[in-house]
Amino acid sequence: MRTLRFHQTGEPLDVLQIEEADPPQPAPGQIRVAVEVCTLNPADLFLCRGLYPGDLPRGIGLEVAGTVDAVGEGVTGVRIGDAVFGPAPFAGPTAGASDHAVLDIWFPRPPALEPTAAVALPMAVETAQLGLDLLGITPDTTLLVSGGGATTGFAAVQLARRTGARVITTAGPTHAEALRATGAEVTSYGEGMADRVRELADGPVDLVFDVAPPNDATIPELLRTVTDPKHVLTISNLTSARELGARDAFTEGPITHRYEVIGECAQLAAEGRFSIPVARILPLADWRTAVELSQSQRPGGKLVLRIGPPAEPR
Repeated sequence: MRTLRFHQTGEPLDVLQIEEADPPQPAPGQIRVAVEVCTLNPADLFLCRGLYPGDLPRGIGLEVAGTVDAVGEGVTGVRIGDAVFGPAPFAGPTAGASDHAVLDIWFPRPPALEPTAAVALPMAVETAQLGLDLLGITPDTTLLVSGGGATTGFAAVQLARRTGARVITTAGPTHAEALRATGAEVTSYGEGMADRVRELADGPVDLVFDVAPPNDATIPELLRTVTDPKHVLTISNLTSARELGARDAFTEGPITHRYEVIGECAQLAAEGRFSIPVARILPLADWRTAVELSQSQRPGGKLVLRIGPPAEPR
């Protein structure tokens, strides 16, 4: 089968290559899917650069959607031919950017949900839910989501709104109207952001969830929107957060995974009540373009690689 992977760590454009490999076999408790689409995320690029070191070669593509074509021992509730999606394990010689991938965790894809819409959900939804759980969002919270146009930010806005919280978010023009449609109040990022947020909120906000691209100016500006640095939690501006007393999700714990929320969001998405923006859908052969867009830090949504042919209508 075809797979996109690396044999040594380094810059993704230098070390990644498409090559042939044996299809993975599902272990007990796993399923294997014929991959239709997978995503390319910043996390994939960090893997190439040596995050979570392990045996090489190593595959990338941490979210997949496809059709079950093999079932491991002990697996129940799913059959060959079922349409599913989920996060792909990333410790093996191949991962989701392959003709076949194994999954430890998966979700049924509702018939009304396109594969590209489903594959955009897992990482954005889980990361957003983790941040909201760590912050302790309630219906009485006024929350600022810094970076609402990012996929995790887009998910966080929608999830927080579903709790009944008031949400203010920073975003550029690309996704501003879609964010407003969720009930969020949107302002631009950049100079004067804190003043604009405080004006919207009529004072400081209760909590801040920061998912904006790394920028040394972000955390200092966000601290001006709250009364206590500990009211700011980031997943992206880690160094300045640690220096200035804000929280970062990577030093918090213990982490409780809320995988069930991904399945719930898939059903909402099938009903047109939840979405993650998809920026580009590219064939696997154009993976370099996807990497370059991801490295720009503002791709405009999820980057999706099409691996296999579209599934037959169900």
